[in-house]
Parts: sequence; structure tokens; C-alpha cells
Amino acid sequence: MTTTTTTTDLWHHYGRTRAATDRAVPETFSWTWGQDGGPGPEVLGDLTGLCVGDLGAGTARHAAYLATRHQPAQVSAVDASPAQYAIATDLFGHLAPCLRLVSSDVVDHLYATADTYDVLYSVFGALDFTEPRELLPAAAAALRPGGRLTFSTLAHYLSGASAQPDVVHADIPAKTPDGEATTMRRWVLQEHVWTKLLDEAGFTNISIDVLPAAADGPRTADTLLVTAFRQVL
Repeated sequence: MTTTTTTTDLWHHYGRTRAATDRAVPETFSWTWGQDGGPGPEVLGDLTGLCVGDLGAGTARHAAYLATRHQPAQVSAVDASPAQYAIATDLFGHLAPCLRLVSSDVVDHLYATADTYDVLYSVFGALDFTEPRELLPAAAAALRPGGRLTFSTLAHYLSGASAQPDVVHADIPAKTPDGEATTMRRWVLQEHVWTKLLDEAGFTNISIDVLPAAADGPRTADTLLVTAFRQVL
């Protein structure tokens, strides 16, 4: 996942506890916030022989799943966090070269790999934490004509408040590596906002599905599952 700063790794603590005890490639792939239902990797289509990118891959668990089970040419797991990259390397570095771990700002990486990817995806990753007016044009540039972008994102805030009707971020709680409280930016946008942004960035055949939360409770959330394709000129 990406952060809103280049000086402090706000993802330093994320996934660290799980990584200490769970080192296996996951047995399932889910798009939902609760990781407990809904469609799976079939949403991405047949990945055999394709070049795939995970945007804001975190510890690369989803990318490792695809690399080991869906016969892509390569999955590149891209993340700006040095801590996430280090954990991913420790867990799944042995899956190279099919799984390529990339420590980079996502937007920078996408512009540096123009017309490279057949499929880009994100599971509550870079699409949530990067200015979409910067990220979506970069994603379109990195995809080959007709290439697919699929991502899951919050349908509403975890508090239950409605998603934003315009391109507005929220400042959400985060921690610095030494544990000090701070904030990072997150974009929680309504469906029509995503549709407009994708259209403006050069995508077509845009579809958005709402995946309801599988359970009730605090900090549960519905998921937007968004798919679009780079225009073929």
C-alpha cells in the first residue's frame, strides 16, 4: 500500500503480527473488506501467461496466491512502504521470478512501465490511499490497450458514514514507526465519482458491484468492486 508521505512509513506496523505466525501462501483470494466471501480471482479473467500488477500489495499475500495458482507470466507486487516490502520479501521472496516484489511509489512505477501490464488490480490498496486523479491516468498508461483494472474499495466509511460525493479524502488515524499518532489520507468515494474518474483517465466498459458485508458489527463495511478497461484507440 502507498502512503501520503515520502519521509515516514505509516505502514510499518501493518501485517507484522500475522507475518510472525502465518507464512503460508493463502488458500483463498477475496475482494471483500472482511475477506470472508464474495467473488474470487475469477473476476480477473484467465491470467495464464499474462503480466499482472498488484497496486499497493502490502505483504503480497494476494499476489503470491495468483503467482502460485493461476499461471501468469509474472505478478508484480508494488508497494511504497519499505516495511511492507521487507515483510513480503521475507515471506514470499522465494517465489521469484513469477512473483516480483517492487519497492516503489505506485504512480512512479506505473509511468515507468508504460504499455506493460495486461491486468492491474488492488485489494483495498493503492486505490484507497493515493490521489485517484494521479493514480488512474498512470494505471491507464501502464496497461496495454484493452487491459483490465479491477479494484476493491470501501463502499462507505467504517463508521457507517456515506462515501464522498466528490473527490475528497479523509484523514484517518495512523501510527509512525515509533508509535506516535498521526494521520494518512484515504479516498472513500461514491460509485458515480469512481465512474467519472475512470472515464476521464481513459477507461471504458466500467462496471461497479456492491458486495455486502458478510456479517454485522463495528468496523464492518460493504465493498465496491470496480472493473474497467483501458480504451483501445
